[in-house]
This record gives sequence, C-alpha cells and structure tokens, in this order.
Amino acid sequence: MPTVTVEMTINAPASDTWTAVTDLAEYPKFMTNVQSVVVHETGTAGARLSDWSVMLKGSLLEWTEEDRTDDETRIMTFHQVEGDLERFTGDWRVLEIDSATSAVRVTIDFEIGIPLLADMLDPVAGRALEENCRQMLAAIDSRVARA
Repeated sequence: MPTVTVEMTINAPASDTWTAVTDLAEYPKFMTNVQSVVVHETGTAGARLSDWSVMLKGSLLEWTEEDRTDDETRIMTFHQVEGDLERFTGDWRVLEIDSATSAVRVTIDFEIGIPLLADMLDPVAGRALEENCRQMLAAIDSRVARA
C-alpha cells in the first residue's frame, strides 16, 4: 500500500496549530483545494465523522472519514468509511519545536482499488496527494501565522 508523508514547519505555537488542524469545518474557508467539509459529531469524546469534497489535480475526490483526536498527544487519526478510494487512512501530528514554532506531519496510506493499474496509478496519485498535503499545510501556516 502506498504511503505519503509530508511535514512542514509552522510559524505558530503548537497549541494554535493544533486548533487549526482539528477545526476541519473551517478548511474550505482558507484552503482553495478543499471544496467542503461537513463535520458530524458522534457523541463520543474525540471522535467524529466528516464528509469531504477536495479538488485533486482537477478531479473531485469525495469521501466520509472517521476522525479521532487526542489533545494530549496532538494526534488526529482518520480512516475512510466510504468514498472514492479503496482505502484512505492516516494521521496528522502537531509537534512542538519551541514556544513559537511547531511542525505538522501528515501521513496517508491509500489504495486506489484498481489492482491491474496500481503500478501506473499509485505513483501519480501519491504525487497528487503529496501536493495536496503541501497546499493544506501552507494554508494552515498562513492562517495561524496571521492570527
């Protein structure tokens, strides 16, 4: 299964970065590639479902994922429960560098679900997901740096 990992330094304290990372419903307001995110609270502490629509290389990718947040470790895990890919799972980690700087590491494991074309499509999809993650992290950096 292909894996994409992207890490970026964020010019804000880890607490501010964590707030921005976990506020999924706000993403469409400041991330141009995120068309919509609708969050559904599950009633379980730290768990929720979210419906996503994201432009990825000119194509609309849609899915529903279960998100679990751990405020103590600043890790948000997710896995697709329904959607366009066969498998889409991973995590966001906010790391404290110093009192004014943090880093976000996003890791995604995915399967497109077309085994006969996996050798050809997985590298293309991996690059597209990596570029998408970089755009999302840059948008988070811009948002928290000016807050």
